[in-house]
Amino acid sequence: MKEKHEKRYPLQALTRQIIGAAIEVHRHLGPGLLESAYETCLAYELRQLGLEVERQKPLPLVYKDIRLDQGYRLDMLVEGQVVVEIKVVDQLMPVHEAQLLSYMKLAGCRVGLLINFNVTLLKDGVKRRIL
Repeated sequence: MKEKHEKRYPLQALTRQIIGAAIEVHRHLGPGLLESAYETCLAYELRQLGLEVERQKPLPLVYKDIRLDQGYRLDMLVEGQVVVEIKVVDQLMPVHEAQLLSYMKLAGCRVGLLINFNVTLLKDGVKRRIL
């Protein structure tokens, strides 16, 4: 059953690793710090797992004949396949999910994680989205 599920959702194991690393960071740091602190520590944990991590990756925006080479930046791109958007907010809002989906489309990634570190239990601050 697990094998069939992994074939249908091939990036699930990777997102599980990312979430596990985020939980480890949150366990050590707790809520309330700056996004950059969580981003740095999460990148460290992911690299310790042997994963490729790009931080603050420029994301070009093309609109008709206009190209903005560095119009946006992804907080993190893991293994070139999963967009990770980090937040430190009181509550995740629909606009945060919309931002993640837009980044996923622009980056050509099917899977994204929205992680809010400003929660008591990190599992309450994680949203996985699939295009």
